[in-house]
This record gives sequence, structure tokens and C-alpha cells, in this order.
Amino acid sequence: MSKISYEDRGVSPDKPEVEYAIADSDPGIFPGSFCHVTPDVFGDDPDFCTLMHADGVGTKSTIATLLHRETGDVRVFEGLAQDSMVMNTDDLLCVGATGPFLVSNTIGRNARVFTKDMLRSVITGYQAFGKRMNQFNVNIQFCGGETADIGDLVKSVVIDSTVTTRMRRTSIIDASHARADQVIIGLASFGRAIYEDTDNSGIGTNGLTAVRHELLAPKYRELGPDTFDPELGEHAYIGRYSLSDEVPHSNGMTLGQALLSPTRTYLPVIKALLDEKAVRISAMFHNTGGGLTKSLKFGSSIRYVKNSLFEMPPVFRMVCDTGNMSPRDLVRVLNLGQRYEIVCPPEDAIKVIETSQRFGIDAKIIGHTERIDSGTEVEITFAGETHHFRREA
Repeated sequence: MSKISYEDRGVSPDKPEVEYAIADSDPGIFPGSFCHVTPDVFGDDPDFCTLMHADGVGTKSTIATLLHRETGDVRVFEGLAQDSMVMNTDDLLCVGATGPFLVSNTIGRNARVFTKDMLRSVITGYQAFGKRMNQFNVNIQFCGGETADIGDLVKSVVIDSTVTTRMRRTSIIDASHARADQVIIGLASFGRAIYEDTDNSGIGTNGLTAVRHELLAPKYRELGPDTFDPELGEHAYIGRYSLSDEVPHSNGMTLGQALLSPTRTYLPVIKALLDEKAVRISAMFHNTGGGLTKSLKFGSSIRYVKNSLFEMPPVFRMVCDTGNMSPRDLVRVLNLGQRYEIVCPPEDAIKVIETSQRFGIDAKIIGHTERIDSGTEVEITFAGETHHFRREA
């Protein structure tokens, strides 16, 4: 069987068509920042700004659907709420927004497939995440949402969230101003933070279309004919694993548990750093769509050199070992263990690392920034090779 790329499966880490569609849109008052920032629409205060962000779990819900069909355990859907939340809050976090956050959820379901008990599990997950974050002084307020029964459009369920916040303009961290001659600190996506109940595989929410089809066995075509595009044919579920199989070197974590590990939030860590005002942060990046090349979209005349990554966590090693994804595709699709990055002066690195470790999250210097003549570049050393990516000015 010939290899199939991420794009061949109908998805893209770079989303060029989306960039084309929004090319003429208002860039906001901080053009080039990680998130769109608008004037203060609530108080009309020139010192403040408003941010709103919408995102969701993507195809991760299909894994929960498959695991539920194997086990009957409705709780497998609970973590999807956190996935949906973190894809929003931790993007907003990259500009320095730490709350309070106002949240609305949008759930589109096929009511014949996604039942009331499954729906309740997701809502329970939202409340549990908000309660846990409130314990760490992150204020999250829920204001309801919309559950639409759209079986004509959706095979199982789509889980999205919209998060709104307000902050001082002077507190905005503008990634378009990322500086050269600084260090890049990676915050681990794996392990167990002090605000997590179980070990986290680090997989997050991005790249799951590739991961589940590469790892899961063909039997899942029959168990979940509604969980994949039928045009994929023999390229759907081409792996050799079951969701109940143990992930090697993971202390007993099953593949189902690994793939459904709730996306880690870095809210408590970054809030502590910003509240203490002890670190001069130049830029922050949430490595979701685009994987480790996410920073390519931000800054000018700068090169991000990432040459000391974390050792690959077990679930990513499984994907790598299939041999079906090139190292270049792996770094542009997956976070590979470092899902959040902070760019700061070298002398501030110790403070960042110690603060992260205080919350049970490993952190290390994974690279540095360099000045270049024009454009933006990312250089990643992975699997014995150095991969170069460039965006023209």
C-alpha cells in the first residue's frame, strides 16, 4: 500500500485555503499577534481590548465513539469538553489573556447516535474543567450554549466552544514582535501536572486524523463506518492496534486512554508567570495546527531554531514507528511532546522552567531565535535530520 499524506486525508496543518479566505479581513488592533484582538466593545475604554476565540475537538470525538462502542463506558466523552476548552483558552493565553473567561459551547449531534447520556458526559466535563481551573485562580464562567440536532449533516458529534475575555492593551504579548537572540522554552505535553488526575500521553487534539488511521486496525472500519470519510477506502484504519492494547513504555496506559488524554492546559503555569512579572516574554506559541512549525506564522526577520526537543513520548513513538509518516510531516502535524513554547531572554529561562516544574510539568530550553534578513523561518532538528520551513515577508 502506498503512503498517504495528511493532505490526502482531507486535512491540512497549514490551512492555506483558510488563510486565502481571511486575507481581506480586519487584522485587529494587534496585527500579527497570535489571536485576533479588537477594541474594547464592552466598556469602550481605550486602555482595554476584547478577545473572542472559537475552536473545538475536531475528529477526536470519533475515537471516543469507537471506544464507547467497545466498552459501553459513556465517561469516555467527558474529556472532550476539556479538549474543546483548551483549544481556545491556551490560544488566548499566547497573547497574555488569563481570564476571566466567558464560555459558550456549541454541540452539533446526530441524536440517533449521540445520546442524552453522552451529551450529559460532555457537559459534566465542561463543569469539571471550570471547577478545577477555579481552584488555581483561573476564573471561568459558563453561560450555556447550543445543542443542535443536525443528523443530516453530522454523523456523530461536533463539539466546539467559544471563549471571550477582556484585558488591558498594555498586557498584550504580541508574537509578531518576537525577538532574536532569545531562548525557546518548551513546556511538556506529557506526564502529570498537579491539576491532572491521570497521566497525559501528550497527544492533544491536533493530528488525530492521521494518528488514528495510522495506528488503529482495519476492524474499526466495521465498528465505526460513520467515523471516517468513505472515500478513504483502504487508507482508513490501516494500523495494527486495538484501543485496548497497551502503549509500550507508558506504565500501563492503553491506546484508547492515550488518544483520549484531555488536552493539557497551561493556564495555571502562565498565569503564575505573568502575575509574578518575573519574566520578559517576547512571544508564546500553542503548538496545535501546524505542530512544531506553528511559530512560522509569527514575527519577521527571525528564525526559530529548535534543536533540542524532548525525547518523543510513547504514543508519538508508535506513530513514528509505523514508517508511514515522514519526519518532516511529523513535525508539521504533531506537537511531539512540546505543545507550548515561550520565547524569552536566556537569563529568564530558569524562572520559566522552575515555575513550570512547580506545577508538575517538565520544561527545558529546546532552541533559540536568530535574526535573518527577511521573512520567517523555522529550523527543526528531529530524527537525525534538520528540517527547514520558510514564510516570505
